[in-house]
Amino acid sequence: MSRFLLLQLRPETEASDSEYRAILDKAGLPAARVHRVRLDREDLPANLDLADYAGTIVGGGPGCVSDAPRDKDPVERRIEETILRLMPRITAQDLPFMGCCYGIGILAHHLGAEVSKARFAEPVGPVTCYTTPEGASDPLTVGLPAQFDAFVGHKEAVQHLPKGAVHLVSSGPCPYQMIRYGENVYATQFHPEADAAEFETRIRIYRHRGYFAPEEADALIEMCRTARVTEPARLLEGFVARYG
Repeated sequence: MSRFLLLQLRPETEASDSEYRAILDKAGLPAARVHRVRLDREDLPANLDLADYAGTIVGGGPGCVSDAPRDKDPVERRIEETILRLMPRITAQDLPFMGCCYGIGILAHHLGAEVSKARFAEPVGPVTCYTTPEGASDPLTVGLPAQFDAFVGHKEAVQHLPKGAVHLVSSGPCPYQMIRYGENVYATQFHPEADAAEFETRIRIYRHRGYFAPEEADALIEMCRTARVTEPARLLEGFVARYG
């Protein structure tokens, strides 16, 4: 069986390791089937061939695509540039891709859509999502219920559907929660890998990164603990089953 390429963007080791374990768990992947690359610490291999992998998964991160270059942390800027260099081949050759959180910003930006903080910012916590008519028949989302909860928390969002993309999942605060380009390139705004424990870890780590007022952290953690978020993980499981 081919391995999956997992590209991680989080510069905090605790957050990166926790996300890694969450993705493996929700996708049902053994570590032996994943080539993990922490882009905050290492470059992509010089001889990397995306076609050698069953698919590429991109995790989330604290960076924002829409931030001005001068305002970006140098490490986050380098990570973003690295991911963007891969997108022309992924979209042109329709290679299997699942972008989680940050990945939808990267995909939409590459496709020429506006990604910004103008509208659709989301507070940290669970949000109710809805499958669109296209989502009800897409091979990856067809098994999702018409309405389900997912964990979110973002400073920016896709402002309009990229040209050529298909709208699969929406929510009240943010219309573009999941899109597809071509037949095999997917991206979500919500976190398909995150359960309450994973989000609690991130709330602690990113307490002072501007997602929420620091004094709200304990209340947000309690809200996440009482939420019922079960369906999003099926996307990672389905992605691996379809392409692996």
